[in-house]
Amino acid sequence: MEAELQGSVVLVTGAARNIGAEIARTCAAAGAAVAINAKSSGAEAEALAAEIRSRGGAAVAILADVTDPADATRLVAQTVAHFGRLDVLVNNAAVRSESPFAELTLERWHAVLRSTLDGTFLCSQASLPHLRASGSGTIVNIGGLTAHTGAPKRAWWV
Repeated sequence: MEAELQGSVVLVTGAARNIGAEIARTCAAAGAAVAINAKSSGAEAEALAAEIRSRGGAAVAILADVTDPADATRLVAQTVAHFGRLDVLVNNAAVRSESPFAELTLERWHAVLRSTLDGTFLCSQASLPHLRASGSGTIVNIGGLTAHTGAPKRAWWV
């Protein structure tokens, strides 16, 4: 793969597994240093960071809850402290409720919204000064296909 992100620093939220992990791998293969965020999957995030480093890339795993304002700020600050800058934020963290809509509680619904909406807002806001300073800062917001098509046992499937 061409090193089109050479010298860039990318922060990927919800990157310990699934699409977030693949985004982190792809960015690293393109030459970026990658901050791998996870809320609680510390071992998986560390393993991914070690995998990227074993391939000659630069990566760090940072545990933080993107729905918590202090944690979102700390996540960005630790990324910048570790790599010296931030060029790209990928808002990928999400909670998906896996229950029939009729059984979905308001608490679980709010957890979905906090992760998908509040986490994106908080991380974007915390990142903004650093992205502006980079001169080419970019924010990428990820949404799954089922947000458009629906899926059994997801909040938008009735």
